[in-house]
Amino acid sequence: MSSFGISLSGEDGSPLPELIGTSPAMQEVYRITRRVAQSKASVLLLGETGTGKELIATAIHRLSRRANGPFVRVNCGALSESLLESELFGHVRGSFTGAVNNRTGRFEAAHSGTIFLDEINSTTLELQVKLLRVLQEREFERVGDTQTISVDTRVIAASNRELANEVSEERFREDLYWRLNVVPIEIPPLRDRREDIPALVAHFLNIYSEANDRYVTHIQPESIEAMQSYHWPGNVRELQNYVERAVVMAEGDELTVELLPAEVTGQRSGGSRRTSFGPADLDSMTVDVVEQGLSELADDKTNLHSKIVDRIERELINQVLQACGGVQKQAAAQLGINRNTLHKKIKDYQLTKDDDNDTNS
Repeated sequence: MSSFGISLSGEDGSPLPELIGTSPAMQEVYRITRRVAQSKASVLLLGETGTGKELIATAIHRLSRRANGPFVRVNCGALSESLLESELFGHVRGSFTGAVNNRTGRFEAAHSGTIFLDEINSTTLELQVKLLRVLQEREFERVGDTQTISVDTRVIAASNRELANEVSEERFREDLYWRLNVVPIEIPPLRDRREDIPALVAHFLNIYSEANDRYVTHIQPESIEAMQSYHWPGNVRELQNYVERAVVMAEGDELTVELLPAEVTGQRSGGSRRTSFGPADLDSMTVDVVEQGLSELADDKTNLHSKIVDRIERELINQVLQACGGVQKQAAAQLGINRNTLHKKIKDYQLTKDDDNDTNS
């Protein structure tokens, strides 16, 4: 398990193992975590990839009355539907090709403890029916078996997508959503708690200096400034990666700006900070687009609003119109603008050659 911090005691003296951060956003996470840990309620952890959802799940288990029981982790996004069903519920010999022995599933293995279902948004509707039964009835059958197994297992689930939206798009069962969402905890992205970056950097410096027999114990103020200005699309996991790299490459005892990647310092060619392969959120892409626009228009810094914003608006309207099959009434509703305003913008941006081609219904 990746470590995003060290033990931090709360107002009630209960530690939150391996967590760092004193920002208001994280203090709220700690408060809810301590409160819910002592209950039997299911917990739903929400947040972007790399924010530390597994660490919060671990803290809930360790602070609970089930702390002496097993803590079982399952990454639902890493397995196919058939393999995931067998992983969760187990199977009996001969139930499918390759099932040469009986196997105990993760729910059964987590009896008297906690099971953490990461990326639960990736499960199929068929599997969600079986998960709902476990939550409601505390029982299930192994794949290929008729014998019912009862378990006493607490469920903590995590999603890197907004499950309410998945429900509205009919990709996630509403009844399962409400069973899981008894107590939601939203883990903030790193860009929303930048004041925690110095402590996180210091922590990772200690870890990787020791692991690599190095002594990088100082942090150049300019490097902290650069890291606090960066938008961190990969969150704490991305920060952890860059600090490890800096420790390995450092020739002295200080983490300097020169040891940081171009994405962080803003020196990437073309003005874009984001890597071509990492995760991208809407805020990150907005920063990239504006930086790219300003870079291309460096020789003519006049009327920047229309040159950049109008271009983005035109593309937005064009894509929404296509998604709505050209129905302007529907597109206007999705865009949140008056239909007459949309009609004018369509003409101004020359998005259609035939203004009478709109479908009103």
